[in-house]
Amino acid sequence: MFVFFVIFKVLQQISVQKSVFVGIETDLYGETFSCSICLNFLKEPVTIPCGHSYCRTCISSSWDGEAVKDIYSCPQCREAFTPRPVLVKNTMMAEVVEKLNKSRRHDAPAVESYATAEDVACDACTGRKLKAFKSCLVCLASFCKKHLQLQHESTFKRHKLVDPSEKLQEKICSRHDEVMKIFCRTDQQCICFLCSMDEHKGHDTVSSATERTEKQRELQESQADVQKNIQDREKDVELLQQQVETINVSADQTVEHSEQMFTELIRLLQKRRCELKKEVRSKQQTEVSAVRLQQLSHTEDHIQFVLSYSSLSALSVSTHSCIILTTPENCFEEVTAAVSELREHLHKVLMEDWTKVCQTVERVDALQPEPTSRAGLLKYSQEITLDPNTAFIKLSLSEGNRKVTLMLINQDHPPHPDRFTGYYQVLSRESVTGRCYWEVEWRGTGVDVAVAYNSISRAGYGNECRFGNNNKSWSLICDPNYYKFNHNNIITTVPGPHSSRIGVYVDHTAGILSFYSVCDTMTLLHRVNTTFTEPLHLGLWSFLFLVCASPPKNKI
Repeated sequence: MFVFFVIFKVLQQISVQKSVFVGIETDLYGETFSCSICLNFLKEPVTIPCGHSYCRTCISSSWDGEAVKDIYSCPQCREAFTPRPVLVKNTMMAEVVEKLNKSRRHDAPAVESYATAEDVACDACTGRKLKAFKSCLVCLASFCKKHLQLQHESTFKRHKLVDPSEKLQEKICSRHDEVMKIFCRTDQQCICFLCSMDEHKGHDTVSSATERTEKQRELQESQADVQKNIQDREKDVELLQQQVETINVSADQTVEHSEQMFTELIRLLQKRRCELKKEVRSKQQTEVSAVRLQQLSHTEDHIQFVLSYSSLSALSVSTHSCIILTTPENCFEEVTAAVSELREHLHKVLMEDWTKVCQTVERVDALQPEPTSRAGLLKYSQEITLDPNTAFIKLSLSEGNRKVTLMLINQDHPPHPDRFTGYYQVLSRESVTGRCYWEVEWRGTGVDVAVAYNSISRAGYGNECRFGNNNKSWSLICDPNYYKFNHNNIITTVPGPHSSRIGVYVDHTAGILSFYSVCDTMTLLHRVNTTFTEPLHLGLWSFLFLVCASPPKNKI
């Protein structure tokens, strides 16, 4: 039995030495049959007159680039040739290289396994080194698959192998020359087993693998948090982009509407100017004709009287001629005074209202978030009054048009094109184009608290007139037992605590409409995110009676 064991070991050693020899032999062949220009195995080998062989493409490119006065030289021995030699295929060399290539493809590693500047190289390879497959923490060296397999039985069987690394020395304890397999959490450093028994005794220590598992878990959690933060930031950026688009659209629409309104005002002023000019000139002609007739009545020239009378008699004569005035040059002074008074009135209105317009523009702040408390909402409170010209004929307005009550008999409302004729509805006089908050207190069996465009239809019983049944209004239906939201005739049930006071917040620029239940605490009932294309008005639909009230800040 012992004899068989000895024979087995001898044969194994011979096999190892043979494998090493074959590897060395293959490397020598590789150097012998390589092109000295590209350093790879010869491809289409050709031999030049000096006896050296090259790849056909390599030597051709070399000579194409260095030819001077029709002189060509060998890249190795520098022997010169004139004229340029004809390249002839080296048949024997080509056959040997082809066989060697086949042998290398079968036995040797692929070309890609050679180490580059970025790879860890095998410390056991001679000549051109291969990529390391493993690093040994005992030998402090790296080995390719071939040398690792050759030495595994005799050397590496009990060694600690890790992934290839160029920093092997960093894994060894400088004090005890042992592999650092333990992590000290107290001092946050890697240590060896002897360190854990010495200066790190009593510290919180775990294996490096355990610490890595923990750190890997923390890393995954951190990555998840980072990914969530990235997604949140992307959503914020998307919202900001939408807000920018909303601001631009709102600003463009405001400028367009303002231009239209100013154009209409200018057109009306020009029309009135032309009408006044025409009236003054007509009056001028009438009065001048009257004066001439008076002059003509005093002439003694009969022929002149007859000729002039025929041209002047056709003109109407004012019963209030200026000839009775002591200062006839000022006969139109009252007209001038009236126009001057109109100018002062318009100037005063424009200046006062212009200040309000500028203050409204200053309040536009698209980046201000929606308030989350009643105190924050009250900062945007605005006094709201109801427009009598829009109220249904059975709605009675009182308390400065801030209270509306449904009556059994028709009220004394004069006909008006803005009046709702089919539904118990009324709109506010004020419009909203920025941020605004108001509250509605109601009593009875139900009320619709709505916002609507001024362009909503008024006449009839169609959906185009009813709050919430069209795309020009948004309505919160309030009942003692439930809430429902209605827009474009799509009704959605809204959960929330019952309250007799409803808060409404509008951010026209951002396209936000929110309804709140106002009790001891504020409860958001429903929020709408859209794009408003027109100014909004408060709208109320009354089933019995209700009170429209502004917040305490602007007490009605």
